Amino acid sequence: MKKAFWNILKVSPAVALTLLIGNSAFAGEVNGKVTSVAELSQESNNLSQVTSVSQFSDVQPTDWAFQALQSLVERYGCAAGYPNGTFRGNRALSRYEFAAGLNSCLDRVNELIATATADLVTKQDLATLQRLQEEFSTELATLRGQVDALEARTGELEANQFSTTTKLSGEAIFNFSQAFGDKVADTDINPNNNADLNSTATFSNRVRLSLNSSFTGTDQLQTRLQGINIIPNSGVTGTNMTRLGYDGSATGTNSNNTVTIDKLNYSFNLKNNIRVRIDAVGGELNENVNVFNPDFRSSGTGALSRYGRFSPIYRQAADGAGITVNVNPNGKLALSAAYFATGRNNAADPSARRGLFDGNNTVFGQLALRPNPAINIGLTYAHTYQGSDGRSLFGDTGSAFANNAGNAGSESNNYGIQGTLQPTKNITLGGWAGYTTASTLVG
Repeated sequence: MKKAFWNILKVSPAVALTLLIGNSAFAGEVNGKVTSVAELSQESNNLSQVTSVSQFSDVQPTDWAFQALQSLVERYGCAAGYPNGTFRGNRALSRYEFAAGLNSCLDRVNELIATATADLVTKQDLATLQRLQEEFSTELATLRGQVDALEARTGELEANQFSTTTKLSGEAIFNFSQAFGDKVADTDINPNNNADLNSTATFSNRVRLSLNSSFTGTDQLQTRLQGINIIPNSGVTGTNMTRLGYDGSATGTNSNNTVTIDKLNYSFNLKNNIRVRIDAVGGELNENVNVFNPDFRSSGTGALSRYGRFSPIYRQAADGAGITVNVNPNGKLALSAAYFATGRNNAADPSARRGLFDGNNTVFGQLALRPNPAINIGLTYAHTYQGSDGRSLFGDTGSAFANNAGNAGSESNNYGIQGTLQPTKNITLGGWAGYTTASTLVG
C-alpha cells in the first residue's frame, strides 16, 4: 500500500499557504496572481478572499475536505500559522488556497516515506490524501506548474546575478593663487628680451561629481562630471613649471565652469589576477597603474605642483581613450600594459591622422617589483607619437624647450625608474628618474 501510494504522489517543492483551521492554522504563498498573505494578517473582520475562482466553489470549514486536511495538519505539522500567531479557522478557503495546503501535506508525507519513517503514516491517512489529491487534481497541477516556473526563473536569476549599485562622491576646490617673479620665462633662447612678469591674484574653483557604478561587485563604471575655471598660470609666467596640480588644460578648454563629462571608463576582472580598464575619455595612466608616489599622486589631495605629483612618463595618455591591463597588480611582481589614442576626443575624430590608431598615440609598459611591503620599484617604458598640433613630450610639466621637439610631429622613447621606501607607517620616501629620446618627423 505504501509503495502504491508513493507511486501516486509526485514530489514537488513545498509551498506554504495560509490555511486557518481551528487551533492549527497555517499560512504561506500561493500563485503570483493572488493577494499577499501579509494583507490577510490584518485585524479586519471582513477579510478578502486570497484567490477568486468563480468556476469553483470555496471550501467551507464544514466541508469534509476542510476537516480532513485540518486533521492531517494537526498530526503531521505540514503547515504553519500566521507570523503573529493568529488564526481564523472560520474563514472559507478558495480551492487554490486549499490545494496549496494539501500540497504541503503531500510533501510532508513523501518526506516521511523517503526517510524510512513511513510507519508514522497510517493507511487511513494515505487513503484520505489520495482522495483529496483526486478531488483537487486540477488545482494541484496548476499550482505545481506555477511553482516549477518560479523555480526556473529563480535558478536563472541565481546563475546570472545582476545587482547595480551606484555611489556618488564629490570634490570641490577653492583656489586662491598668484604667481610672483621678475621676468617671464625665456621662450626664444634670448633672455635679454624677456618681458616683466605681471600677475594678479585670482580666485577660482574646480568641482567634480563622480558616479561609480558596479554591476557584479568586482567591476566599476565611472562617470565623472567636472566644472572648472582654474586657468593655468603658464600663460603669464611663460613656463609649465609654475602650473598647479589641479588646474585646467593649458589651452583653456573646459576652464569656464562649463560642466562636461570629464571622465568615462569601465574596469573589470578578466581573471582573478588580471584587471582591465577601458577609458572612453579622460584616460590617465597615473590612475590606471602604480606611479610609486601614493601620497602626492592625487590632483585634489596630492602635491600642489603639477610636476610634483608623479613622473611625467605617466602623463603620456593625455586624457585620451584606450585600454590598460594589469597582471597580478597586488603581487610581488606585477606587469602593466596600455595603449592610448592620446588627447581628449582625438580617438573620436574620423579626420585624417586622427582616430584610434592613426593619430597621436602611446604604447606603455611597466614592471613593478615589491620584494617586501616597504620597498616598491618600477621600471617603465612608453613610446609616444605626437603630431605637429599636439607636441608636449613631458605632459606640460617642464619648460617650453623641453616639451617641444620641433615644429613638426615627433616620436619619443621614454624610460623611467621609480621607487618608494616606507620605513615606518607614517613615513614614505619616493622619487623617480627618467630619460627620453625624441626625433622630429618630417613629411
